[in-house]
Amino acid sequence: MVKESGAQISLEYMLIFSISLVILIVFTLPLAENSIRNTLDVSDSLNVKSDLSKIANAIKQVYGEGQGSRQTIKIESNKKLKINIANSHVSTSFKLKSNSKKDIKEHVMSNIGKTTISLNKGENVIIVEWPVNSKNMLIYTV
Repeated sequence: MVKESGAQISLEYMLIFSISLVILIVFTLPLAENSIRNTLDVSDSLNVKSDLSKIANAIKQVYGEGQGSRQTIKIESNKKLKINIANSHVSTSFKLKSNSKKDIKEHVMSNIGKTTISLNKGENVIIVEWPVNSKNMLIYTV
């Protein structure tokens, strides 16, 4: 009879432990999911900022070298983006995993007219050039 009550106590402890574990999982899983989503949003934002920085640096390089210069850059993009380019900035906006919109802007001086280029998911080749005897620089994807 003593052994049966000891087995009963062990069964109760296992039941309490199982219920506690289920409650812990129910409360922590959504928190972990939000943390992962926020981390991925930060990672995506930094990747897009890096891509814009590469484009801005190429524009600065060509602008600094003057007419007849050309710069080719390769960008590996994780998502499809529409890049807006004007005389003083390179910018884009994209949707985060939290369904909010993120705007990113890189300041740059150039004589590129207001234009837009599209980056596809995967590898993109962008050419920035300032043709000889031309007033404005050009930027386009190949």
